[in-house]
Amino acid sequence: MNIDSVYAISEDVVAHEIEGQLIIVPVTSNVGDMEDELYSLNETGRGVWDRLDGKTSLRDLITQLSEEYEASFQEIEADVFGLMKELLKRKFLVEIPS
Repeated sequence: MNIDSVYAISEDVVAHEIEGQLIIVPVTSNVGDMEDELYSLNETGRGVWDRLDGKTSLRDLITQLSEEYEASFQEIEADVFGLMKELLKRKFLVEIPS
């Protein structure tokens, strides 16, 4: 994973909003096979999730979020990379070849 990588949401998961949180649910076996099957995202995590469209690079995604949340690029970058690592580990995302 690098700053110019582009990701899309895997077809093996669905996301539902429940009481303001986004809940990600695997729809096939061996996806999300970590501690628990469901994974929830808060508002900031959802800001990342909603931008994983298979076209937007992580650099552009981080730039958008840093402007939206009025935070430094470096601060948002650290948070985004942490979340991306977890989502990739759970196989919730696929990398789009450049």
